[in-house]
Amino acid sequence: MTLNEMLRAATEKGASDIFLIAGLPVTFKVKGAQDRQDGGIMKPMDIDPMIEEIYQAARRQKTNLEAGLDDDFSFSIPELGRFRVNVFRQRGSVSAVIRVIKFGIPDPEKLGIPESVLSLADNMTGLVLVAGAAGSGKSTTLACMIDRINNSRESHIITMEDPIEYLHSHRKSIVSQREVFIDTPGYLESLRSALRESPDVILLGEMRDYETISSAITAAETGVLLFSTLHTSSAANTINRIVDVFPATQQVQVRGQLAQLIRGVVCQQLVTTEEGHLAPVFEVMKSTPAIQNMIREGKLHQLESAMQAARGEGMVTMDQSLLELYEQQRITKETLLSCCNNYELVSKRVR
Repeated sequence: MTLNEMLRAATEKGASDIFLIAGLPVTFKVKGAQDRQDGGIMKPMDIDPMIEEIYQAARRQKTNLEAGLDDDFSFSIPELGRFRVNVFRQRGSVSAVIRVIKFGIPDPEKLGIPESVLSLADNMTGLVLVAGAAGSGKSTTLACMIDRINNSRESHIITMEDPIEYLHSHRKSIVSQREVFIDTPGYLESLRSALRESPDVILLGEMRDYETISSAITAAETGVLLFSTLHTSSAANTINRIVDVFPATQQVQVRGQLAQLIRGVVCQQLVTTEEGHLAPVFEVMKSTPAIQNMIREGKLHQLESAMQAARGEGMVTMDQSLLELYEQQRITKETLLSCCNNYELVSKRVR
């Protein structure tokens, strides 16, 4: 099977990921389940030429791989789509996992991304955070938000991604997309440079460390709208994660800055429905005077109650969203309980 044949088969089957790992056949991940292809078990000697093909398609040198490092990059195949690749070594052989990304920006309505999430892109300034585990769809949600801005107002949008997944055309906005380690040395350098490039909107692929988080807060204070991601599971955890990277002597000041800057926090995960599909589930926190006071005063344990009481303002907790799916009989009780944040409270609700 050639690289193009494999990628075409994966695209036609609706696969989200492709696994090239010695000891297994070529394996697609389709709707969360493994689909092992015909063609037999692959040996390292079978995978090596496929990895070579991938590097040739990406027009990329194997510098990182030959230095013993993992390699993360993306490439496009005309009429097929874009593909994000992570090449790594395991058991002494080279392996790869390929994420399948279709051309074009996905339709948020078909994906089930609610208006309460998309409307956060209508802010002109401040900080919007999208949180969730790896593979939960954060990049897709952000792409839909950026596309909304691109089609609705004249802005200069600068994205910093590792790697670039969705390609945005220039519409009403100018969109500058920078791939970390190819177009710029790193997130921090790119963020500092962006402030000299007349930005209106900045997408920072990930808040990874103290320096990046500190610089992101400083950038948001200049009057731009800044989007970024974290690997957290709730709005309260997201705020905590940011505050905790700062020394204790600065945390009161940071809470005050966040209270003023944050326009919204979205936490998301993918759950398997009764039909066997993957559906996104969202927690949405928006900035209100009450939310701002809780962040400023460090009363983050009260955020969930405030969100539960503010459904009319577009807020919802993760457990409320999951319970709604359960009541619609779209997910099982087992899925509900395994994915919720407050197991004891949710289990009492469904006894």
